[in-house]
Amino acid sequence: MQKKFKLSSTIQCDVLIIGAGGAGLRCAAHILEKRPGTHIIAVTKVSHPQKSHTSTAQGGLAAVDPKDAVDRPIYHMFDTWKGSDCMADQDVVQKIVDAAWEEIVWLENRGMHFTRDEEGRLSKRTFGGHTVRFGEASAFRAVFEADRTGKGIMDNVWGEALKGGVAFLDQTLLTELLIRNDRCVGAVLFMEKTGEFVAVSAKATVLATGGCGQVFRVTTNCRQNTGDAHAVALQAGLPLIDMEAVQFHPTGIVGPGILASETLRSVGGILRNKELDPFMARYAPKMKELAPRDLVARAIETEIREGRGILNPDHNIEHIWIDLRHLSDYVHEVQIPEVSGFFKQFMNLDPRTQLCPVRPSNHYQMGGIPTNAFGEVQRSPDTVIFGLYAAGECGCSSFHGFNRLGTNSILELITMGRFVGERVVLSMDEAAEGLPADAGDKTFSRFAGYLENKKEENIDQIREDMRRMMTENVGVFRAEEGLNTAIHALTVSAERVRGAALRCRSLQMNQELVQRWEIDNLLSVSMVIAQGALRRRESRGGHARVDFPQRRDEFNAHTLACMTEFGKIQFASRPVDMSIFEAKGDNYEKFGLIERKY
Repeated sequence: MQKKFKLSSTIQCDVLIIGAGGAGLRCAAHILEKRPGTHIIAVTKVSHPQKSHTSTAQGGLAAVDPKDAVDRPIYHMFDTWKGSDCMADQDVVQKIVDAAWEEIVWLENRGMHFTRDEEGRLSKRTFGGHTVRFGEASAFRAVFEADRTGKGIMDNVWGEALKGGVAFLDQTLLTELLIRNDRCVGAVLFMEKTGEFVAVSAKATVLATGGCGQVFRVTTNCRQNTGDAHAVALQAGLPLIDMEAVQFHPTGIVGPGILASETLRSVGGILRNKELDPFMARYAPKMKELAPRDLVARAIETEIREGRGILNPDHNIEHIWIDLRHLSDYVHEVQIPEVSGFFKQFMNLDPRTQLCPVRPSNHYQMGGIPTNAFGEVQRSPDTVIFGLYAAGECGCSSFHGFNRLGTNSILELITMGRFVGERVVLSMDEAAEGLPADAGDKTFSRFAGYLENKKEENIDQIREDMRRMMTENVGVFRAEEGLNTAIHALTVSAERVRGAALRCRSLQMNQELVQRWEIDNLLSVSMVIAQGALRRRESRGGHARVDFPQRRDEFNAHTLACMTEFGKIQFASRPVDMSIFEAKGDNYEKFGLIERKY
């Protein structure tokens, strides 16, 4: 069967961007501004770039206006460092925060319709963990476009990419990175619509495929977020970093898990338990509903675990309420119209008059493919893969550490997209190297196995069993017994799926084949998450071990994990950059290993 597979063509370009969301297209836009005429191919797994997950981002992006009389970039850096539970790399924090307002200006100059106040100035929201004067009061730092900020960003970067002549390949998968002598020379792609494999030769390859939220049963992530670039990086012998650092958003809509934006709490929404008690004052006396996400998620889970949750009869799952009934019509109609609509559409209730059921839902992967502050992919802390870059949620320069503050994700993807573009521009004069002779062989072997297997197994059931198991054992709260259960279950699932037969053997438009490939990726990513969580015997940010409830100094380092054979992981460490603290400048003591209270 394998001999039937071949590369249908080899394509040459200057830059290959895998993922056509906010990070990938911001990168493309910068390259085209500095080097017009650059031949860029942007690959997207979905049917159109506007279907990218960036479009679902709701609340806003944090950026300090230089003219703000109260806020300062150093406060944003401090909030990010403290929110990260002292695990963000400080060189990256400073680089991104310093560039933030430039990106707001860039977006607005290209037509983004940021919401403005009655005096015509950019409106700003406060979000959990964002403060002024090092925690004294909430900061109004996030600019936004109603509750559809991500869609506004996508409209802009997609338009810039079209103007610059970017060529798009939709419904196309990255199956193999082509790396030799620590240099990436391109990639192998599978084109779903034609069933063809193609090799792309590129001077620069950028990974921007988003997250891996489909690892979990209850998630705010779209159906396509299956950790594809993460898994392909592992197959290429590259490490992943801090994969145990998973964020669970406090307020996912019960049932579908769809995000009920943090905007709801920033505009005054109140979390209530079964007794209608506004319980957040017990967990974060000062910031209450506007505490960081990991803290609020654990508070909600604790309320539910201790019997103060409400059982939803339709979905047989417990939840708490978010109360929006006291908010004005203006807030409902102007500031949160889309989220209000979600409750009406998916729960058949009116947030103006009824309580809304929410509970924590998997939301964001703080770890990913390790990069430096310029987005260059690292094989080790001291070695980069030339010509290979990562940006957005699939990459990890460690801006977020072990807990991401709300609005920092869109800020990261738009700034890191630009930083990668800057780095790529510098490499454009280098000659492209040829593809290796065995380009595609690993892909052909994998896909041949899919089509030759004969064992009767239900792939969909295996996938759902895995996602349910990960939610139960590697969720908001973790413990050694549950993590060992997860690792064993993943091993069994991998064995079950290994010989699973496909009912349809065609390569062309075969969704079952794509799902078979995806479950391999999900299992690989899940194994790294579970084993990393078992190894980290402490609680830090989004990683909460009930058997090790305290943060421990011996774990003040990033986790690097390589897995070339399923289940067999080699761990290493990368130091946390503390350059702001080590520089001993003004307020440097705020960037030490500080206590995390809200």
